Amino acid sequence: MKRFLFLTALVTVLALATFIYFHFYFVFGEGSKAGELNLIVKKGFVWKTWEGRLIQTGYKAGAAGAFQSNEFEFSVVDEAVAATLMTNSGATLEVCYKEYLGTLPWRGMSKYVVTGIISTSKADGKTKGLQ
Repeated sequence: MKRFLFLTALVTVLALATFIYFHFYFVFGEGSKAGELNLIVKKGFVWKTWEGRLIQTGYKAGAAGAFQSNEFEFSVVDEAVAATLMTNSGATLEVCYKEYLGTLPWRGMSKYVVTGIISTSKADGKTKGLQ
């Protein structure tokens, strides 16, 4: 009986650990998005995290007969990337990101985490590559 309880507890702990890993730490997807940086803000009650929004070109229909802009909401973990985003507010950016299945409070409010900036272009037409 003790062996059965031990094996049941072990299987339960392993299943829970596997679920937590794949839901919160496994990188589900990686990619890049481009758009105009609308906002970047540091907020939170306990964990202060960087949250941002890119406005992408085009429109999407949220409901029948309604239009809204394509918005890419993201979190930023790296302070250097957040500082670069702060200096490029209003610019057109291309960012690279990682997608997770779930969010963690110390990682941000979004399942998309921006890890770097590929390029920026200001309204004056100047383009430069960043990382």
